[in-house]
Amino acid sequence: MRVLSSLLVAAAVTASSVPATAAIDGGARAEAQLAKALDGRVAGKPVSCINLSNIRSSEIIDRTAILYRMGGGRLYVNTPRMGQESLDDDDILITRTSGSQLCSLDTVRLLDRGARFETGFVGLGEFVPYTKAKD
Repeated sequence: MRVLSSLLVAAAVTASSVPATAAIDGGARAEAQLAKALDGRVAGKPVSCINLSNIRSSEIIDRTAILYRMGGGRLYVNTPRMGQESLDDDDILITRTSGSQLCSLDTVRLLDRGARFETGFVGLGEFVPYTKAKD
């Protein structure tokens, strides 16, 4: 009985450490993905809003940020002020605004691409512009 108890405790400890390691690896992977997207670019002064008509595409960086690609090659990175842990690169962003801009006080719902159910939402933060560095 003592051997079985020891095995169960060892299995529980091992199982509980796997998600933590996966989260750390996932965080490093997300940071690397963001760094790759921003390579050769410099950050500008954060802004509160961006024009919806200028957004060409968006990309979720798992549990980290949303990357908005704009016309003219400019990128904006939004690190949500809440709900950041819900970001999953396989989700679809559902954005509802009352005007022509996406702003730091807006919320974005997340929809699972396969199952088509909501998985959470994020409260947007400020948008940091990134432009190509001049040589």
